[in-house]
Amino acid sequence: MRERLTRSDVAKIEKEIEYRKLVERKAAIEAVKEARSHGDLSENFEYYAAKKYKNQNESRIRYLENMLKHAIIIEDCSRDDQVGLNDTVRVYFEEEDEEDEYKIVTSIRGDSISNRISIESPMGKALLGKKVNDRVKVEVNDKIAYYLKIVEIIKSKDENEEIRNY
Repeated sequence: MRERLTRSDVAKIEKEIEYRKLVERKAAIEAVKEARSHGDLSENFEYYAAKKYKNQNESRIRYLENMLKHAIIIEDCSRDDQVGLNDTVRVYFEEEDEEDEYKIVTSIRGDSISNRISIESPMGKALLGKKVNDRVKVEVNDKIAYYLKIVEIIKSKDENEEIRNY
C-alpha cells in the first residue's frame, strides 16, 4: 500500500534516514568490529547482538526509503469550517452518550492510544471534510456502523510531532 504523506512527514523521514546512515550505521559497524575482536564468534553474545542491531538499522533504512519512493504526497490544509488533516475533532457518540476528542493524522502518525486517528481508518475517512453539527456515519465493515456528531473542530499545525517508529 502506498502511504499518504505530507511534506512535513517526508522531511522527518528524510531526517531519520540521514541520522541512521550517518550516526547509527557508524555506531553499529564499530560495535560489530569491537565484538568481533573479542575472539571466538561461536559463543560471542555481544557479536550477535551487534549484528542484530546493525541489521535492524539497515532494515529500517530500506523500509523508510521504500516508503518515500512509493509515497503519495498530500496537502495538510483544509477550510476553516471543515475537518482536515492535523485537526482535533470533538465528537459526540450517540449510542454511548459520550464525547471524545481525536486528532486526524496520516497513517504513520496514527496511534489509537493517544486518540490520533489515521485518515485511512473508517473514522478518519468519515470525518474528513465534515463540519460542526454534521451527523456522521462510521462504517467499520458491512455489518458494523455507528453514528457520531461533530461538536467542535480545533485547527492546529503540530510540526514538531514525531513519526512513530515501527
